[in-house]
Amino acid sequence: MSDSARPRVVLGVGGGIAAYKSCELLRLFTESGRDVRVVPTQAALTFVGAATWEALSGKPVHTDVFTDVPEVPHVRIGQEADLALVAPATADLLAKAAHGLADDLLTTTLLTARCPVVFAPAMHTEMWEHPATQANVATLRERGAIVIEPAVGRLTGADTGKGRLPDPAQLYAVADDLLVRGVGERGHDLTGRSVLVSAGGTREFIDPVRFIGNRSSGRQGIALAEAAAVRGAEVTLVAANVHAPLPAGVDVVAVESTAQLHEAMTSRAADADAVVMAAAPADFRPASAHATKIKKASDRPAPELELVENADILADLVSRRTGDVPVIVGFAAETGDDEASVLDHARAKLARKGCDLLVVNDVSAGRAFGRADNEAVILTAEGEAEHVPFGPKIALAHAIWDAIGRRLDTD
Repeated sequence: MSDSARPRVVLGVGGGIAAYKSCELLRLFTESGRDVRVVPTQAALTFVGAATWEALSGKPVHTDVFTDVPEVPHVRIGQEADLALVAPATADLLAKAAHGLADDLLTTTLLTARCPVVFAPAMHTEMWEHPATQANVATLRERGAIVIEPAVGRLTGADTGKGRLPDPAQLYAVADDLLVRGVGERGHDLTGRSVLVSAGGTREFIDPVRFIGNRSSGRQGIALAEAAAVRGAEVTLVAANVHAPLPAGVDVVAVESTAQLHEAMTSRAADADAVVMAAAPADFRPASAHATKIKKASDRPAPELELVENADILADLVSRRTGDVPVIVGFAAETGDDEASVLDHARAKLARKGCDLLVVNDVSAGRAFGRADNEAVILTAEGEAEHVPFGPKIALAHAIWDAIGRRLDTD
């Protein structure tokens, strides 16, 4: 594939210690066939030299607007880009971008870019939480830029807190979604919205070793959280025993049991504009859990397991809401039987639960669970049905947010 046919990515690198992580991010871009131009700040070259960026990208690297003047790089690089990603984005870079300053090649490139622009901040917690930084982030988001929430973890020195650059693979997933999907008409339609998503499958313990569970990997819920973050939302993901990498820019609440999932969802739903119940909670739990491992013995029968019913989280979320807020979405993993089809069972569930949308998966023959691809039907409370064809789970996630967005637009 020629360079002109490959998606063009500008990788901006700010002057923070996390600049070394962007070498891995660059590798992910180039190995996937992207045409990458690295544009560091002068401070960034203190951490990773120009020779490293040139060797990894195969392109020249400079920081000022007076190199290769006939090529007008301070205009051309931004104009020709399909995506601009700044990682790490320091507090200084965020401030310059928010105020339209242009004193080097990266800041002038950001002013000329008409493609999706993503900032991945990395700094100490105090700098991230400072009102000036938060105001700059709000300004950038209002203008349509995507500012990914920093991760929580070890920072420079012994400090720990919010401000860590997300894992390069997580940043790449956001960028890849934007390059494949594009921003489009509804690209940042969730800016200013707060959304709550659940993912995974709960576990109900029989003893310290054994539990009742299900086959949910959490991939679809994680895709929903990732898609919402890309579209500008403030996202909280309640993750129950998930088996897939978590997305960047998302606040994660880890839970294990259905009771924990219930508490996490109901305590946060009132502050959300939309709640998507993609997790698969166990319908039943043991009436009591053994404190020690149950031993198998040939001289006595296998123990009988008494089950009690768990709370209906989706129905409870609906009963607690005020008016039509938040928009509530449920999931139905169904199989047809002699009594009814998959959609018949799903429509009955939608009426019974009272949610606004129900995403229906036909899970017969092992479909949907643990796979990277999925197909579904999105049912509305008004009786409409939208079939989303088989494809990546991120595509289904965006279709779901499109349906949610249409309801939010009528608020």
